[in-house]
Amino acid sequence: MMTAFEIIRALAHDATVGVIITDTTILPPGPVILYANEASGRLVGRNLQDVIGRNPRIMQGKETRRSTLDTCHRALIAGERFHGYLTNYREDGSKYRVEIDCRPLRAADGRIENFVAFERAVTRRIGRPTVSAAGRYETGLVSDDPLTSALRELAIFKHG
Repeated sequence: MMTAFEIIRALAHDATVGVIITDTTILPPGPVILYANEASGRLVGRNLQDVIGRNPRIMQGKETRRSTLDTCHRALIAGERFHGYLTNYREDGSKYRVEIDCRPLRAADGRIENFVAFERAVTRRIGRPTVSAAGRYETGLVSDDPLTSALRELAIFKHG
């Protein structure tokens, strides 16, 4: 029987959406990135060998909002989903906005085995009213990737 980690890793390999799987250590020095697909490597501007075994904090910088990270940590510690937007940084120092949908991966007995984060670049919309954070951004990627329908079924990148 395949674990959730193995299933997501198999499905995410060629996906156009960045997928990162970590261990369950929330507080420093964790979590540790156990898997990252090629799309996430392109998003963060790093070779996957430079990402695996590291902490996602390598993508953070001076404009990464501590309050958003704290909200994410509280949700994951509670075993809940986090959906939000961050300013992250590529290896070359260039910043980008990213939409993150992070969730616990649970074993059959309900125990959290890993966390998975789905990530995609977004750009700030100009000249539109902002009702919520989601209304402020549009994705930088529109895809007919086979994983897209599965992500819709899982309500990835959807609020609520």
